Amino acid sequence: MVGTIAMMQSLDVDRLAREFQTAKPFPHVKIDGFLDEDFARAVAASYPSFDEANALGRQFEAVNEYRKIQITDAERFPEPVAQLNAMLASPEFLEALERITGVPKLLADATLAGGGIHITGPRGRLDVHVDFNFLPEKKIHRRLNLLLYLNPTWERRWGGAVELWDEKVKVRHHAFEPVMNRCVIFETSETSYHGVEPVTCPPDVVRQSFATYYYTREAPAGYSGKNHSTIFRARPEERFKKYVLMPAERARHGVREARRRVRSVRDRVRAALGR
Repeated sequence: MVGTIAMMQSLDVDRLAREFQTAKPFPHVKIDGFLDEDFARAVAASYPSFDEANALGRQFEAVNEYRKIQITDAERFPEPVAQLNAMLASPEFLEALERITGVPKLLADATLAGGGIHITGPRGRLDVHVDFNFLPEKKIHRRLNLLLYLNPTWERRWGGAVELWDEKVKVRHHAFEPVMNRCVIFETSETSYHGVEPVTCPPDVVRQSFATYYYTREAPAGYSGKNHSTIFRARPEERFKKYVLMPAERARHGVREARRRVRSVRDRVRAALGR
């Protein structure tokens, strides 16, 4: 693909396809210098501050996902980010992705469920997980993640690398630092365990990325018919989290869900009784 998308660098699709389809522990590819350099800097510079983003999106404060803000509403994107989002959903880019990954008939998600602008502050984290596999609102199957890093300055000691793990979460195969204009694309499946190293940047620094996910109407090979939300797993050294913190979080979630269902039933009964 040469010159079809002005905001991107030219992609050697054939080489990227070979890398993607032979990568371990699951199909993926890392592309440095993904965007045109000037455009990448414009996108990064347009990102809101942590506090501004907190007013625009959703901040996570759970055991497995903490001090991360996501803004999924494209109407709230700065203009350079809106341009990036449109480019990543364009027919030209979808065609290139299909050739690189071998996944036909890819669909972009205009709602950016779980994606969009991501900003992680100091002490932030995203533990190892596999992603939700189905978007029920549209009845489509999640197939690919694209993560673009937009950090003009990032030091290795600040953590924040995206990790790719084996299916038993015993061996970490890769840890890609979130350096400026680096793109990581990988297949989402029941074994594509990935996470983010704890972020230890200074108080005046945040980790910036943009995430978008791709789908197909057809189920992937081996689909069991079981749909699920995000499934977290503890790293080998995280024994306290595995045996104490994560079960406690699941229990709290179960209580909240039970209360939500009770309220829903109560509201329906009141509506039926005209109260």
